[in-house]
Amino acid sequence: MGLIHRKDPDTKIARFPSPPSSEEKDSFGAHHGHGSLDTPETGLHRGLKSRQITMIAIGGAIGTGLIIGTGSSLAKAGPLSILISYSIVGFIVYMVMCALGEMAAYLPIQSGFTGYAARFCDPALGFSLGYTYWFKYIIVTPNQLTAASLVIQYWVPREKVNPGVFIAIFLVAIILINYLGIKFFGEIEFWLSSIKVLTIIGLLILSLTLVLGGGPDHDRKGFRYWKNPGAMKPLYGTGDTGRFLGLWSTFVTATFAYLGTELVGVTVGEAQNPRRVIPRAIKLTFWRIVVFYVLSVLLIGMLVPYNSDRLTFATKTATTGASASPFVVAMIDSGISNLAGFLNACILIFVFSAANSDLYIATRTLYSLAKEGNSARIFAITDRRGVPVYALALSAAISCIAFLNVADDSRKVFTYFVNLVTIFGLLTWISILVTHIYFVKARRAQGIEKHQMSYVAPFGLYGTYFALGFCIVIALFKNFDAFIYVEGRAGGERFDYVSFITGYLGIPLYLCMIFGYKLVTKTKGWTPETADLYSGKAAIDREEEEFLANKAAKQGGGRSGGWFYRNFVAWLF
Repeated sequence: MGLIHRKDPDTKIARFPSPPSSEEKDSFGAHHGHGSLDTPETGLHRGLKSRQITMIAIGGAIGTGLIIGTGSSLAKAGPLSILISYSIVGFIVYMVMCALGEMAAYLPIQSGFTGYAARFCDPALGFSLGYTYWFKYIIVTPNQLTAASLVIQYWVPREKVNPGVFIAIFLVAIILINYLGIKFFGEIEFWLSSIKVLTIIGLLILSLTLVLGGGPDHDRKGFRYWKNPGAMKPLYGTGDTGRFLGLWSTFVTATFAYLGTELVGVTVGEAQNPRRVIPRAIKLTFWRIVVFYVLSVLLIGMLVPYNSDRLTFATKTATTGASASPFVVAMIDSGISNLAGFLNACILIFVFSAANSDLYIATRTLYSLAKEGNSARIFAITDRRGVPVYALALSAAISCIAFLNVADDSRKVFTYFVNLVTIFGLLTWISILVTHIYFVKARRAQGIEKHQMSYVAPFGLYGTYFALGFCIVIALFKNFDAFIYVEGRAGGERFDYVSFITGYLGIPLYLCMIFGYKLVTKTKGWTPETADLYSGKAAIDREEEEFLANKAAKQGGGRSGGWFYRNFVAWLF
């Protein structure tokens, strides 16, 4: 079956080569274990609209890592270092998203990229990827709740109201948002992401104004601080070695700042018209990286010198909130001192949105594991709104470990725990890239050409191999400072064993799950000829046809729901 073109580009349906007969197709799917279709009791609902997917994709890159984390990177390595690292890692993220987008546009299944790993590469990879990803997000969710309670302390001191009260309030709120269905979740995240986008754009405009001398001090700064104190700050040494180590340390920070952009791959099973929506959201990834991250670090590097006393104090004494943000340091240096409260409120929205989407990801990942037969079947059961309620219940229950942070002495242990699981974000990117390599080889072997695809990664396998190599290098050397003697280290140790364990334990856990699964189940990886590219695709094709037919029937009745997005946000991108 060839590619069907319609006159309206918005209603083009990509059709792909299919097995000669339905009987052969069913046999092929059954052989791979993916032949059964979703039942009402285990199926998600495609309730995410185009504008919601787009804004979730844009807002997914904006978090405290951008608002706050850039300050510590600047203080550690200088403005040129963060510009280089955020640009290169941004390109890697784009490669990851393009790889994911190619697979998602071809076969938008409800189990997301864990399902792709199991179908195109090896069931063991799908098993390990699913559990490491779920483990990451059941830890990150309570960490975000804790961060929200700490931000609240800007207005309500800890001595006045226990942080546990606010943790409980935020936890109940995100559980309700996730429980009320994908349409409600999508609308809430749309508005939260809109606020995040407009806030960042406002900060960028303000920063550009300050750079050009439009602030109260009327000081046209330009690239002054790139000359004095300098563009690159040596770290753990002097000369070129010190500058290289400083640069490399910011690669690690930049990587963690970008983690979570693969959220679009989790939403693919609940997106309306995913073969059009997902590629468009992926394409926006490039522009959001350039506009939000690269431009932000460029302007911050022009406004704040890396040896600023205010920056050093902020990054060493504040862990969250506006006081730790380099944007606030830039405002104060330029004579603006009354916007910290406003920025703190924005950061609270960012953290709440992150906690909400993190619980969503944790729930859908556990659901995907159950759909693939790698977890208890009960976690694949959905209610009438298409919400996997039992997966949500377990993920929400584990989020209650956020209450451990009410005690100060537990916070350090929890920080180590979070450091342990952040490696899983990198391992997720590596898994997606490996899966894409297997997918491309499989579609070539099975006769699916580029012109028959809805979306193809623009740099092909070359971009995937480049990103994969870089991700592996970052994963192996991300905690390089554990091996370097740092004066003043706790206990006077020359080797930081705590940083080493928490930074690298994720890798052997990930590998043990892969090889342990293969040892127990005796499964083998798929060859390009045997990878399952067809099971469930016919049903998705029919679903897409019905959606586009219904959409065409409703045309002329006036637009609704996306007015704000179309008129005030969409034009920006």
